[in-house]
Amino acid sequence: MAILQQMRNPFKMGLHFFLKLPSCWFWGVRVQSIDLSRAVIALPFSWRTQNPFRSTYFAAQLGAAELSTGLLCMAALADKPPISMLITGVNAKFVKKAKATVYFTCDQGDQLAEVLDRVAAGTEGEELALVSVGKTAEGVVVCEATFQWSFRKK
Repeated sequence: MAILQQMRNPFKMGLHFFLKLPSCWFWGVRVQSIDLSRAVIALPFSWRTQNPFRSTYFAAQLGAAELSTGLLCMAALADKPPISMLITGVNAKFVKKAKATVYFTCDQGDQLAEVLDRVAAGTEGEELALVSVGKTAEGVVVCEATFQWSFRKK
């Protein structure tokens, strides 16, 4: 898919972040990997993402977590009829201080595809809770965020 190739291209995503999501560009967020079933977003630990308590600022963590779910949605919608998407709720749990690069993973692409197929085929909208888990390179969970996405035919 062309959209996945664009999302995997660091230059194109950097330009997209600069123009559309400047906070992600400033924080140095990177698309680590993406396919139709899973998205992994890297959030570096640096002076740009650090809070006064020497850990990663919660807003940067939630921004990267949301991006892991949002890019998965955008990729899944690429071959569907026009469907709008909107976040209607957020819930986050910060488990440990993030003092290193954090990798946010959403792996609910199969579940998302089923919901989008139903929305495309029917007249009703649907909601789906997508979970993004942030882990360090060592596998330590630092953040778990759930985003309630609403999908409706345009």
